[in-house]
Amino acid sequence: MIETNKFEFEICANSVESCIAAQQAGADRVELCMGIPEGGTTPSYGEIQMARDLLRETKLHVIIRNRGGDFLYTQRELERMAMDIDLCRKIGVDGVVFGCLTAEGDVDNGANRFLLEHATGMSTTFHRAFDCCKEPLKNIESVISLGFNRVLTSGQQATAEMGIPLLHQLNNVVGDRIIIMAGCGVNENNIKKIQKETGVRAFHFSAREPKKSQMKYSNPSVFMGNADFDEDTIFETTINRVRKTIHALRD
Repeated sequence: MIETNKFEFEICANSVESCIAAQQAGADRVELCMGIPEGGTTPSYGEIQMARDLLRETKLHVIIRNRGGDFLYTQRELERMAMDIDLCRKIGVDGVVFGCLTAEGDVDNGANRFLLEHATGMSTTFHRAFDCCKEPLKNIESVISLGFNRVLTSGQQATAEMGIPLLHQLNNVVGDRIIIMAGCGVNENNIKKIQKETGVRAFHFSAREPKKSQMKYSNPSVFMGNADFDEDTIFETTINRVRKTIHALRD
């Protein structure tokens, strides 16, 4: 039997409610982020502060990403991101999650170093911007040299299960110099396979389930965003799915 306390379980939480479910299910950490359809963007102050107030056993990390799209940032964008990091430190957030690339697809040492200086004393994760960089074996060395604690990656594929070959390679190359955290599409049905075939010991997953809107009336002619998006359904992390995914490593 595999001991699950040898692993790290991080929940991609899209709300305070998801954070609470993650904590009740025994997750080690949450990454709080809004704008999930855009790949995750920085939450509001209120969302971060309430999560900080309610999380006692589970660590709180916050994504620092002011917009969707690419990971090439202007100086003004970086300054705004630094302000968000400063705010997170001020209210006692445990860690921050970010990643900057150059136009050529390499890790941007200067931009990342600027943000890391603001994150001094906090845990830091280089997020899935890594999956958009070229030459991953070269660029993982840049992430390590910058001093990040971990890197979140799907192995540069659409899902972590599809990215098993690169995840395995990265995990072998880095040793104990940085934590490779597998994320994107990790669930109770594939987490054991991913762990067995990669050796990775840190996992990032959302464990969300659909929750129907309580609205009794909905105007079918109006959409707040993309018309293909189901605005009558809310997705939240559930205790049941977090526990199922964690315990799947025991079977």
